[in-house]
Amino acid sequence: MKRRSRLRRRSDFQKAVSGRRFHSGQALVGFAVPTEQSESRIGVTVSRAIKSSVERNRARRRLREVAREGLLGPGSPLRQVGIRYDVVLIARPAALEVSFADLRAEASLAALRLAQIKP
Repeated sequence: MKRRSRLRRRSDFQKAVSGRRFHSGQALVGFAVPTEQSESRIGVTVSRAIKSSVERNRARRRLREVAREGLLGPGSPLRQVGIRYDVVLIARPAALEVSFADLRAEASLAALRLAQIKP
């Protein structure tokens, strides 16, 4: 993901997590708040329930790729709505076990649910 499309500050993560929870699935949990930025931004974090740092990094890479395609891509429901959000995705341990196609489907479902939230 491009640098301007990522959440980087802890305060941005905390603000998004304190916002409205929009998706809780098998492999990920998503939170979002409307933002005044020029485009939507995504932050990815991993639960400490995933014990190994190697596995946490793998889960983080998988979620970043899914977010890049599903939430920031040209066909994303977020782009069609016209409202910009700060989104935080939290990987659960199942993010390592499910197939990439299932993870992509869950992220697209999260994007659809987010597109329906009114600011």
